Amino acid sequence: MTTNTQRGQATAIGSRLINKVPEVTVYFWIIKVLATTVGETAADFLNTGLHLGLGGTSAAMGVLLAVVLVVQVRVRRYVPALYWAAVVVISVVGTLVTDNLTDSLGVPLEVSSVVFAVALAATFGAWYFSERTLSIRAVYRGRREAFYWLAVLFTFALGTAAGDLVAEGLNLGYWKSALGFGVAIGLVVAARYAVKLNIIVAFWIAYVLTRPLGASLGDYLSQDRDEGGLQLGTVTTSILFLVTILGVVIYLTVTGKDARTGRST
Repeated sequence: MTTNTQRGQATAIGSRLINKVPEVTVYFWIIKVLATTVGETAADFLNTGLHLGLGGTSAAMGVLLAVVLVVQVRVRRYVPALYWAAVVVISVVGTLVTDNLTDSLGVPLEVSSVVFAVALAATFGAWYFSERTLSIRAVYRGRREAFYWLAVLFTFALGTAAGDLVAEGLNLGYWKSALGFGVAIGLVVAARYAVKLNIIVAFWIAYVLTRPLGASLGDYLSQDRDEGGLQLGTVTTSILFLVTILGVVIYLTVTGKDARTGRST
């Protein structure tokens, strides 16, 4: 016979296992956009500023990502500093994946955009087939977390390719591109509340769109004035955004405002 104590222990264990992804609050989206901006500017800095080249930068960041993800998957709960460190590093790697395909292998942005869209859809399909849910409120250790981080990687790669395709194809410039992607995210939010767009679908569409939004913002701040930027440079922009991310993460660590509440979506 199952006692109340046993049921309570099982509930507590389940609660600990599910806390691998933060509550999606305004803080989540603030850090996400900041992280995508760092992904763009940091990749540019390592590639050109430190003269590592795409190959050297990709190798270094690939090793760092492997280390961070190993630590991330080994913890039993959501740890703000560790989780967001993984997002920042995977943002850089996602940018480099697309840059390598475009700059080193000459793959057209149209092709890479389609490839990453298909890869993301396949990841979602395998995730749902295996776990019967794509909810980010149900990211346990193991397969679900593996699917989650693979999906996150593909969203960054897809966002980079699609964002570059839109910016180059329409020749909008940095701030207009950022504005355009901001409007697109606003439309997703409106669809969520006006026509009851599925919350999981809305989340992942917005997650993809924040990548080119953050990249356009980073380019606008860091690039030279004759290229349409504010000429802050990749170092200053990266440091500015990393310090802001650190401040928000410390705040969340202390307050626990993005801890899971137990609601389901």
